[in-house]
Amino acid sequence: MRKLISTGSPFEKTAGYSRAVADGDWCFVSGTTGYDYASMAMPDAVEDQTRNALATIADALEQAGFEMADVVRTHYYVTDRSYVQRVFPILGEAFGDIRPAATMIVCELNEPEMKIEIEVTALRRERG
Repeated sequence: MRKLISTGSPFEKTAGYSRAVADGDWCFVSGTTGYDYASMAMPDAVEDQTRNALATIADALEQAGFEMADVVRTHYYVTDRSYVQRVFPILGEAFGDIRPAATMIVCELNEPEMKIEIEVTALRRERG
């Protein structure tokens, strides 16, 4: 059964996408930047953006009935090579024990204030 998850972000309606789509044992979380969706503010520091993105992802997964521990694949997009070493420890805190397959790409993002975007795929684990 397909379930669409929204954060209430205006971008979702404007661009026609869901924050996450859960279908059976799979959950696909859209690329998520560091906005604080309560205030629609973007912090300046890439570290804070990373923490915000991870919190938004964790919330979307929870709404879909998944956990961060279910994540099997991540894609990270950063706008500057120097950010890689700055975000690694934060990503390690979130995924160090989970160890999903991961890719990090240095590229431009949609808006100049965006410094990182994170996309994840989760496969529900057996709970025991």
